[in-house]
Amino acid sequence: MSMIADSHLSLQDPQFLATLRTVADKARAVLPETVHSRIERAITIVLSGGVTLTEHGAVVRSQSQPDAGYSVNGSCPCPDAAEVSGGWCKHRVAAALCKRTIEALALATPPVDDLPPVEDATPAGLDRRFLTYLHGRPFVRYAGLLALAHERGLMQLEARIEFHSDSLVLASATATFSDGRVFTEWSDATPANVGAQVRPHWVRMALTRAKARALRDALNITVCCLEELGEDA
Repeated sequence: MSMIADSHLSLQDPQFLATLRTVADKARAVLPETVHSRIERAITIVLSGGVTLTEHGAVVRSQSQPDAGYSVNGSCPCPDAAEVSGGWCKHRVAAALCKRTIEALALATPPVDDLPPVEDATPAGLDRRFLTYLHGRPFVRYAGLLALAHERGLMQLEARIEFHSDSLVLASATATFSDGRVFTEWSDATPANVGAQVRPHWVRMALTRAKARALRDALNITVCCLEELGEDA
C-alpha cells in the first residue's frame, strides 16, 4: 500500500511536479473536453497527498468529505462518475495521474552511458574498497554508502514497497540523521532491469536502490550506486 502523502520528495520535488504536468497534458489530449476541468481538480488531489495506490487500484480522498475516500479500480463509485463521459471523475483521473507520474519517474533513471563524467573518482570519505569501475566510471556499492552514513550520524533508514505488480515494483526510502536532517528517495525494479544473480530477489532490489539513493542525497555523493544499475550495465 502506498500513501503518497508520506513522501515529501514526491510532492515537493520539481521533477515530480513537472512530470505530473506532462502526464496531465497527455490526459487532456486523449480524454473528452468534458473531463478537462476535472483534470485540474485531480492534480490538486494528487498534490495534497489524497491518492493511496494499492495492489488493486487506489483509494482517493474525497475533497468535500476529507475523512472519506473512494476505492478506484477501473471505475469510481462517486456520484459524478455516473454523469461524466467514460466515468472519468476527478477521483479516477487523480488515481491515473498519480500512478503514471510515479511510473514515469521510476523509469527515468539514465543508462550508464548517459551518466555525466565524474571529476572526483573517490568521493570524500568513501573507502576505495567500496568502489567498482565499469566502462571507466566509478560506482559505489551500497555497503560503502551505509558505512559512511553511520559515521556521519545515520539514526534510522526505513524503506517500503509503494507499488507492486507482476512486472514493476516501486519503493521509497527515508534516511534520518542525528542532526535532524531527513532524506527521502524513490526507486523501481523490474525482472528485466536487475542482474541475473539477483533476479529471484528483484522485488527487494527496489528497496535497496531507494535506500542507496536516499543515502547518496544525504552524503552528497554523485557517484551512482552499483545496485542501481541494470543487467546491461
